[in-house]
Amino acid sequence: MDPKWTYEADCIVKGYRCVAGVDEVGMGCLAGPVLAAAVVLNPKDLPQGIDDSKKLSPKKREALSLEIKKRALAYSIAEASVEEIDAINIYHAAKLAMKRAIEGLNLKADFVLMDGRGSLNISIPHLAIVKGDSLSLSIGAASIIAKVTRDQFMENCDEKFPGYGFSKHKGYGSVLHRKSLTEKGPTEIHRKSFSWSPVV
Repeated sequence: MDPKWTYEADCIVKGYRCVAGVDEVGMGCLAGPVLAAAVVLNPKDLPQGIDDSKKLSPKKREALSLEIKKRALAYSIAEASVEEIDAINIYHAAKLAMKRAIEGLNLKADFVLMDGRGSLNISIPHLAIVKGDSLSLSIGAASIIAKVTRDQFMENCDEKFPGYGFSKHKGYGSVLHRKSLTEKGPTEIHRKSFSWSPVV
């Protein structure tokens, strides 16, 4: 058994039959929504190579995202908008995106493994796992789908808002991003509640 399937296996032994993993991406960005994915993997058809999305190359992530979508029993993608982030703060917005992703599954999960700390406002039993995207295949799969989907969104924003370099930094506060913000000012997809250091 893959050691990253331990949490899921424990749930199955306890009688849970539909275990979902959920993760978010984009909490630390200056622009764009926070996006979450939830995944129910098929225990009899687990893709190989799943890991924390940040440890994988873009090419590997994209290939795995397609493979996971093809072989999973269910997956769902959801977001919390820039406006929601500014209204309720990024922590609560990330939790909201994860809740939406779980609720969007076409199979009803009876247990949820989530990355990070804390809890979600859901009636389903769930467990938060620090570094869960490296320790659980289901959470890792969710992190990959979420990362690939959000990266594609930010690449599309690069065409809509040229000169900000969204296809390179994906909304994170790189020197290139902060320099363009200093020179051009924020766009409609920038988070007004986030502070950043100007680049002179």
